[in-house]
Amino acid sequence: MIDVTAMNNKEFILNADHIEKIEEVPETLITLTNGKKYIVLESVDEVVDKVLKYKNKIVTYRL
Repeated sequence: MIDVTAMNNKEFILNADHIEKIEEVPETLITLTNGKKYIVLESVDEVVDKVLKYKNKIVTYRL
């Protein structure tokens, strides 16, 4: 899960496993696998970094 900021400056949590694509149009548009779209204030690079950190945390998690 990653935290992102909506256009109204409210943060929300997005399931990174459901992201299909991220576009810059010029805002950052995130499209999920179910077709739902979100425009966020973070740049494409910031969203990608958040997803990579999230995935890395899962892979390196130890019990």
